[in-house]
Amino acid sequence: MLTILCVSSYEKGHDFMKEAKAQGCRVLLLTSKSLENADWPAESIDEIFYIPDKNKDWNMKDVIYGVSYLARTEQIDRIVALDDFDVERAAALREHLRIGGMGDTTARYFRDKLAMRMRAEEAGIPVPEFEHVLNYKKINDFVNRVPFPYMVKPRLLAGSYGLKKVHNEQELWDRINFLGDEQSFFLIERFVPGNIYHVDSIVYNYEVKYAVASRYGTPPFEVAHQGRVFTSKTLNPEDEKAKKVLELNKQLLKALGLKQGVSHSEYIESSEDGKFYFLETSARVGGANLSVLVEAATGINLWREWAKIEILNGEKDYQLPAPKNYYAGIITSLAKQQWPDLSVFNDPEVYWRLKKEYHAGIIVTSPDEKRRDELVEQYTQRFYNDFFATAKMGERPSD
Repeated sequence: MLTILCVSSYEKGHDFMKEAKAQGCRVLLLTSKSLENADWPAESIDEIFYIPDKNKDWNMKDVIYGVSYLARTEQIDRIVALDDFDVERAAALREHLRIGGMGDTTARYFRDKLAMRMRAEEAGIPVPEFEHVLNYKKINDFVNRVPFPYMVKPRLLAGSYGLKKVHNEQELWDRINFLGDEQSFFLIERFVPGNIYHVDSIVYNYEVKYAVASRYGTPPFEVAHQGRVFTSKTLNPEDEKAKKVLELNKQLLKALGLKQGVSHSEYIESSEDGKFYFLETSARVGGANLSVLVEAATGINLWREWAKIEILNGEKDYQLPAPKNYYAGIITSLAKQQWPDLSVFNDPEVYWRLKKEYHAGIIVTSPDEKRRDELVEQYTQRFYNDFFATAKMGERPSD
């Protein structure tokens, strides 16, 4: 019997653990003490171990001591990070216990926005011009060479946390000075206007076995920092732009060295030159309920397929389930009501409704792309009219 240690500082990955248990594995969960009362799938978890946390931050020495102590009596075969913030923790544990899987160096390519950009650029993949916030002479040279606006991005946060758009030299240096001793944990990148795409992939033995391309409505940065309804729609795989971004995604994951697992990657189609540029990637299932969007369109559950892949470990062939070819769209928003009434969205194409306080969310799916588009447009407007609320985004998820 394989024993899988799942590492998750946030509540994630229920379907991964359910699938691993269904496949006959012993499932252990290492999570934050603050999540002791979370609704974990207890029937699929053999034991849960809690790490003391402050806003989901863990002391890695405590983690290594704790897991090493656990390993005295447990034969741990796989270590899996279920959340983006745990990729480095899981890599450090694998390195320390000498358990196979992604180590520290490769993990950097899937967590550190500076490392992933440098590696992509080395591989000939287009990236917007960037500079590490480190050497002031190099920053000034960048300012003299690259036109504003810029994005100042944290290297190790996820989503839109910590992002700041600056429009001139004064704003840039104000931001850098504000960061103080944290400056070296940030980078500067030329802001590229355009449509943002995301690709959700299944990878096995360095080969992309399946990938779904989608396009955001409003860019996630604007949703998070300016207040918008969030939308995304899966694309027809025969669409020319979908083909371009899917091919770029193959090149990227090969260059970054993802052997097996799942990935959520983002690209931008520049409205200035029409080229696609790489923005960021990860070695985990995409957040913001995008895995449900993929499942609505294809019938494929990324969490469950990831579990199967971890169990196979490159030693046996992986068989992808036959996907269906539907079109899906997601609409989500902060809501002014504690529990918004989503039952009024009762078209037969409604696949999923979000159940979360002060949030509204719907996923629709249809074999007809035009019908899907009509529903996303109608529902987005209804969300603005009936539910929409906005709140200032913090620098970090715990803010």
